[in-house]
Amino acid sequence: MTSDVPLWEVFVRPRRGLSHTHAGSLHAPDADMALRHARDLYTRRQEGVSIWVVPATEITASSPDEKDSFFDPAADKIYRHPTFYELPEGVAHL
Repeated sequence: MTSDVPLWEVFVRPRRGLSHTHAGSLHAPDADMALRHARDLYTRRQEGVSIWVVPATEITASSPDEKDSFFDPAADKIYRHPTFYELPEGVAHL
């Protein structure tokens, strides 16, 4: 039965100001039902303030097996690291 029903990925924001985090997956026929199921499954104790549901087929992800080659180019961009910049005199915290 669940093979005919789309798989949805669920992201929950636990409190205001925090980012949504992946809570799990569930099967539902449409987005509205996915939201209802997600609410019932992942926020039973009222710990969530926002829920996102995304069809699993719409997520594109990098492969953990290719992490070295995928993330290597970022190491060449030293300007992205805060050590590249010098703080002006008189600035204690930035």
